Amino acid sequence: MERKKFSYKKDLFPVFLMGCLFVLIHGLALLVTGPFEAAGMQAFEDPGDPMNLVVFFVIIIAMTVAILLIAKYWKKQLIQFIILGAVGYTSFYVFLPLLALVFPGWWPLILSIAFAVILTITLFKYPEWYVIDICGIIVGAGAIAIFGISLDIFLVLILLIVLAIYDAISVYKTKHMIDLADTVMDLKLPVLLVIPKIRKYSLLKETKSLKEKLKDDEERDAFFMGLGDIVMPGILVVSAYQYAISNNLAGFPIAAGVIIGTLAGFIVLMAFVIKGKPQAGLPCLCGGAILGYLVSSYVWFGEIVGLNFSF
Repeated sequence: MERKKFSYKKDLFPVFLMGCLFVLIHGLALLVTGPFEAAGMQAFEDPGDPMNLVVFFVIIIAMTVAILLIAKYWKKQLIQFIILGAVGYTSFYVFLPLLALVFPGWWPLILSIAFAVILTITLFKYPEWYVIDICGIIVGAGAIAIFGISLDIFLVLILLIVLAIYDAISVYKTKHMIDLADTVMDLKLPVLLVIPKIRKYSLLKETKSLKEKLKDDEERDAFFMGLGDIVMPGILVVSAYQYAISNNLAGFPIAAGVIIGTLAGFIVLMAFVIKGKPQAGLPCLCGGAILGYLVSSYVWFGEIVGLNFSF
């Protein structure tokens, strides 16, 4: 009994830090939303086109299948180079509009290339947990901002609902999401965010896979959260904020409402995760984000903003 109590105390602070990462990444995404839109960085030309979702889902499924097949039949290092390239590409586009606000002329381009290269090389050479988290924060904020300004609220709601169902199936039924997590953990890539539970934790010294630890019922020395679990509800944060701003409404209250709802879903999720079993994150997180959007929208504006439903 004493050991269980101590375990819960040890888990509490890492859970708090993981929650802080949600706020940090979503806040940074809101910060870069304006510069991204001004730079024309939308992923889709028409944010309201339903075909955008088809393209989005095809990309997600294709990437998942490709990673699993490469891990099984080819060298895993190919996955590493693909994701490292994505990290460098995305971080460049995060740095560029921000640096353009500070530096004139060619300096933003030069510095963005330099920072992106340094970040990618550091991740490749020394993928310790804090390096992975820094990359995840930058890439996550960039992805949220890009897709948040590229999809309208209605499409984002459909996206979150479908992905929540897909996540539950992939974790509890097919279990291929656990295989995917094992692959990226082994390659030390910023597709998972890591919060240590012990002071001297080192991801580089991890020798057992997630499946092995689950099989041995071994307690993990760190919390792991899929970057997608933060990015997906974050898309609703930016989409709702952007819609409000473009319609001369206060964007911060509804964005804050979505973040608070996501954190509420996160608390529910952690109540299960803290018991040591892998859980599908998106059902709780997306559900909380959607609830936060509905409540804050109605409280602040008396209507469901972006869906034209009035009360």
